[in-house]
Amino acid sequence: MSDEQSLSSRKSHFTHLSFNTSPDASDSVSRSHTPEREREAYQPPEVAKREETNILRAKILVALIILLAVCGVGSATYILVQDQERTNFKNQFAGYASEILTVSRQKADQLFLSLDAFSSSIASQAASENALQNTSWPFYSVPDWSIKAQRLAKLTGVSDATVSLYPIVPIDEMDEFNAFAAEAVPKWYEESVENENTDMTAEQFWNKTIPFIFVLARDSENNVQAVPPTGINETFPVLHTYPLRFDPQLGIMTTMYERATLDIFMSQVNIARALRRPTIGFTTLIDGPTPFPGSQILQPIYDTANTNEANKKMVAVALIRLHWLDYFKRVLTEGEFGIIVVLEGACAAHDGAGQEKQSVFVMSYRIDGQNAEYLGDSDLHNPKYNDMGVEDIFVDLGVDESQLPEGSCVPVMTMHVYPSEDLEKSFQTNNSVVYTTIVAVIFIFTSLVFLLYDYFVRRRQTKVMERIMRQDKIVANVFPTAIRDRLYQSQLNQSKRNTPNSGFQGDFEELDFEGDSNISGGAPLADLFPSITVVFADIAGFTAWSSAREPQQVFVLLETIYGAFDKIAYRHNVFKVETVGDCYVAAVGLPEPVDNHATVACKFARDCLKKMKEVTLKLEVSLGPDTGDLDLRTGIHSGQVTAGVLRGERSRFQLFGDTMNTAAQMEHSGERNRIQLSQATADMLTEAGLASWITRRSKTVYVKGKGDMQTFWLRKAKHLKGKGSDMSSDMLTVAEAAETEDESESIEDIGVGFDSESDQGMTKLERLVEWNVEVLASLLQQIIASRGGVVNDITPLFNAEERIGSGGGTVLDEFTPIIPLKRFEAEDLRARRRPSSIEIGDDAKSQLRSYLSQIAGMYKNNPFHNFRHASHVTASVKKLLTRIVKFGEGNGLAVGSGSQNRADGGDDVNLDDLAGHSYGITSDPLTQFAVVFSAIIHDVDHPGVPNAQLVKENTRNALIYKKSVAEQNSVELAWDMLMADEYSALRACIYQTEADLQRFRQLVVNTVMATDIVDKELQALRKKRWEVAFSSDKDQEGHDDRKATIVIEHLIQASDVSHTMQHWHLYKEWNEMFFMECYGAYKAGRADSDPSVNWYKSEIGFFDFYVIPLAKKLASCGVFGVSSDEYLNYANANREEWVRDGEALVQEYIARFSNGR
Repeated sequence: MSDEQSLSSRKSHFTHLSFNTSPDASDSVSRSHTPEREREAYQPPEVAKREETNILRAKILVALIILLAVCGVGSATYILVQDQERTNFKNQFAGYASEILTVSRQKADQLFLSLDAFSSSIASQAASENALQNTSWPFYSVPDWSIKAQRLAKLTGVSDATVSLYPIVPIDEMDEFNAFAAEAVPKWYEESVENENTDMTAEQFWNKTIPFIFVLARDSENNVQAVPPTGINETFPVLHTYPLRFDPQLGIMTTMYERATLDIFMSQVNIARALRRPTIGFTTLIDGPTPFPGSQILQPIYDTANTNEANKKMVAVALIRLHWLDYFKRVLTEGEFGIIVVLEGACAAHDGAGQEKQSVFVMSYRIDGQNAEYLGDSDLHNPKYNDMGVEDIFVDLGVDESQLPEGSCVPVMTMHVYPSEDLEKSFQTNNSVVYTTIVAVIFIFTSLVFLLYDYFVRRRQTKVMERIMRQDKIVANVFPTAIRDRLYQSQLNQSKRNTPNSGFQGDFEELDFEGDSNISGGAPLADLFPSITVVFADIAGFTAWSSAREPQQVFVLLETIYGAFDKIAYRHNVFKVETVGDCYVAAVGLPEPVDNHATVACKFARDCLKKMKEVTLKLEVSLGPDTGDLDLRTGIHSGQVTAGVLRGERSRFQLFGDTMNTAAQMEHSGERNRIQLSQATADMLTEAGLASWITRRSKTVYVKGKGDMQTFWLRKAKHLKGKGSDMSSDMLTVAEAAETEDESESIEDIGVGFDSESDQGMTKLERLVEWNVEVLASLLQQIIASRGGVVNDITPLFNAEERIGSGGGTVLDEFTPIIPLKRFEAEDLRARRRPSSIEIGDDAKSQLRSYLSQIAGMYKNNPFHNFRHASHVTASVKKLLTRIVKFGEGNGLAVGSGSQNRADGGDDVNLDDLAGHSYGITSDPLTQFAVVFSAIIHDVDHPGVPNAQLVKENTRNALIYKKSVAEQNSVELAWDMLMADEYSALRACIYQTEADLQRFRQLVVNTVMATDIVDKELQALRKKRWEVAFSSDKDQEGHDDRKATIVIEHLIQASDVSHTMQHWHLYKEWNEMFFMECYGAYKAGRADSDPSVNWYKSEIGFFDFYVIPLAKKLASCGVFGVSSDEYLNYANANREEWVRDGEALVQEYIARFSNGR
């Protein structure tokens, strides 16, 4: 229904606009209060507080007593259980600590006993063999060294221990020892290699051995080299070592240590000589990439096995290096864990002036059952367990410190054992909580018994109160505050008259909105408001716009615009009366009087006008073409109204009076993007000193029942002047000076706050491009979701891409009557991800935007065949595709019986019926993408003249393509650009296999070629294919694919002329643009006949022989739902309108063309 036709139906409603205030319709109530105002205005009623005070006090006292009892008993229970768990923890730890100290000390004692036995064994064996062979130390090689050292390592309990033998070689015997070692070491290598199963042979070890005692020194060129030692009395070469490992300094040498390690070694040698007993020192051991602090124990070996001989001489030393980690393994049993052991080594160094105890090292370990872990070289136990720590001597060699060389010391190792938090937590249970909860439950049960009685007493009162609260909130949301208070007072007075001794009960009486008592029991609640201003704001072009949109899009627009208006109304304290269709009605001065209500109404209308443009320009990106062209037509009138509550079924707050009708006429007789004021409103602005805000309209307006009326426009202005104004400069400006009457009635007079599209950040073309980007991006998400979210590199498809269209034929040669579509698989669909969860990637999105921008730039500036028209066709394609696939939410799947659940928790879907209903179009998102893509590119580079003219002119494209010239050229241009390297990420989203590529190409070719509706041969072929598809046996091969192919072609054909099957205003607009294009071609000499001569009749024929039959086909194919009926109804209505007004319109077209408009 056109805007003009809707006026009469609106007028009767506008004269008594109302709100539904029935309690059961509270969710649909709309008013000027926003949620913030509602929270401020609404206060729940206070009922019978005095009657409940004493009862409430008693309840509070009992509740406090029970609460104190629960807290006291519960706390005591909790503390006792916690203390018991803490005691168990301490006792268990004490047992663990005692076990660790005992076992570790036993292992340490065993270590030193094993070393002593080892050194005695070597000394005894050496003494015997030296006596037999007449040899002596250091010229002695220990036989079976590898076996003896391996046995010692096992006895020590340390798996990674290193055992080495260092004979003491005087410097004057060094050459002789070198010769001895050259014979002895290879034999030792052979023995060790055989026993230890090393990867290297004895010969390889020897080849890497430096065969003399050496030290490392630098030559004149600063190179490191091995040289014989000088300036010392004795050396300590390594004659044997276990296990045998390759080392760059392997073999007989002075030392393989760094300087710091050497100092420790020599200090231990000196102590061992002085004390004639083993000694211990500390060093850093390398275990893989991680260094560990460890110990090295030096055991002296003498020239005799008699330990009591006073003159025995130390001839060699056995050195075992280890870290203590192995000593703490297998100490506890499995299940015993969380023990921290800290080893502390301290010694008393003798410096000649006294003794001073000093710490040498600290190491921390954690023991968990049979395993142990090195933590670090510091004390890492938790300080909160200091009071639980247990310590004991771990290693004490019993050294007489007075016999030590000056500056030397033999450390005493102390072991400290602490628990960890993990161990403590293992003893922490929820028993304390459980027992405390049991106590609390007992008290709570007692309390419930007490409360049960109160519950039954209060149940009825609570129900009554809930109804009153619900009613009060509804009333507060619907009625003005004054009206609401009067409703309550009226009901209260009536209740007291009916029940004089009502007392408490009367306060609970609820309002009866629908009963007869309110009608007969008192006067209606109504008031006369002698001076208010009413604003009517209608969305111009909405009816035509909505005819090309999906229902959801229509409501998105209305909700967004009206929501913005509601916020403006709240800011200006304007009362929102009603929204009827696309008309927004508000009033100022009602229900609370406002002195400057006309001024406020103008401010409100101005802000709504500005906001309307801002919102529509932004929504054009999501709602599609022409959304930004919607405008607001506003009318304002001031006068008196009668307002009140019309009681009965669905009570309403209504406004009555001539003011409502006049305000509606001001809106209807106004113009787009303009605010029309009545004489009454203009007079009020003039009295307020704001005459410069308005300008007289050049012609009068006829108002039914009033005759001709002089009206005014609200002007655009730059500065705020005039007395009585309380507006800030950012709300409404006024004119610099009074101007002459507005003869041109230009929209420049409207103070909408912006003058160009650039103020909104994007041009109309950019918004169209962005909308197309969003449409295609959403389809790409569906394509990727159908592939399980896979987007791989498509480099392997480059050859296949190059083969497309390279066979020497034309695009039309690729046309095929049947395109095999990808078939529906229920299991895959159930597991498919929601498309909204798919990210197509920034690169692909950027390439899509770039591609569509390039496509838009390739469209010529034709009146009809331009990018805007392509976007209009795309909107229709999208709408029709939505009708095919959107029976329910989630992947376009039907909701209904026989459905199954998707894996992602989406809506139930009818997997059996969906594919058959749509002939497979819903099965493949690539099909939907290809059709939308084709709609966007189908007129690229269109020259603005028909194909027949191009053939006649022998253009280059006509010579190449022969027929369907413009369509084939569009496909070639768009496809070649898509195949460019810069769009590889976009193509990877579209297809991943050669089969998908071929299907995409075929769909684009067929769809674009279908837009050539002038070629009679092609049209006859399509008609025949339609008859075959929809009249043939369903069992024939490719039946559904044949139907799907022809349905797609008719879908694009209908969309290409969708303006003929939409609202009359849209049809007129596009029909005029097409006329201008054809008439312009004729005037330019590119057409043989004047199109204006037969334009009227040809349009009737176009409706009769193409548009209406096409709309009927849409209905007969059965896949487009109500859209096919909608298209057919609009086509028939437009034909009737054209028959009636077409001849006059053609003359208007010619006149506008001549005037250059």
